[in-house]
Amino acid sequence: MSVTVMVSDLVKRYGSLVAVNDVSFSIEKGEIFGLLGPNGAGKTTTVEMIEGLRKPDSGKIEVCGIDALKQHSKIKEVIGVQLQSTTLWDKVKVKEIVDLFGSYYQKSLPTDEILEQVAISDKQDSYVSTLSGGQKQRVALALALVNDPEVVFLDEPTTGLDPQARRNVWTIVEGLRERQKTIFLTTHYMEEAEQLCQRVGIIDHGKIIALDSPGNLISTANLESAVEVTCRSEDAEAIFTNIKGVDKVSKEGNRYILHTKESSSILRELTHLTDENKLQLEGMSVRQGTLEDVFLQLTGRKLRD
Repeated sequence: MSVTVMVSDLVKRYGSLVAVNDVSFSIEKGEIFGLLGPNGAGKTTTVEMIEGLRKPDSGKIEVCGIDALKQHSKIKEVIGVQLQSTTLWDKVKVKEIVDLFGSYYQKSLPTDEILEQVAISDKQDSYVSTLSGGQKQRVALALALVNDPEVVFLDEPTTGLDPQARRNVWTIVEGLRERQKTIFLTTHYMEEAEQLCQRVGIIDHGKIIALDSPGNLISTANLESAVEVTCRSEDAEAIFTNIKGVDKVSKEGNRYILHTKESSSILRELTHLTDENKLQLEGMSVRQGTLEDVFLQLTGRKLRD
């Protein structure tokens, strides 16, 4: 696969603060790449430098083979940007605003085609003020796609949306990848990154501290899994604590969480104890390690801290 975005040794300082510290990575054509990090980690600054909104102190950025630091106008023609919060004029119709944005570019797609891509053709004659939050996000995505960009930057595209609207956006993003568009995604939803991204980079204190596929990051982190059990036996907690391989037991009413790195053997032991009538289990499930667990392990803090 060909490299669409190349970032090399990127540095950005604000006085004595080094916001981005020697960051390097590349993104392949047709890849959905996620950049994750706590607030203040350098994530937004990195993205804005690639988009041409901020000038780095040093380093190199290439997008579609174009030097982003020397050819700003060319970069704008090959990228599309959806901001976390896009302000749209209330008294403009959907079709009109897409037509307007299309006129800003040397090349643009037909408005009907774009609206169909983001599944909002039925609202083309509606005023923006009448749209739901999810519909406005799809209009914002349409504006990012109006010039048929090779690279699409999506900054927390599903923040504030209900689960159904979020899934609708995911479907659109996956459709873009099928068309070999390169997607650069920032998100506060770990499930979103795990679902959509082929690779993710985790940035903290201005440095990339991990870069791989979500699956590889999870499998190499040696994370604990959790066996969740609902049980009414009076001595359940003592029994669970003494099971070999259980590192810790948490209790929430009649629900117990057994933290372990050996979930398969724990399940076998629980089944054995049930067969011997030592436990009366009403429910049992296993939760494997997630990308959020990896994030917390690496950064030591929640995403919104």
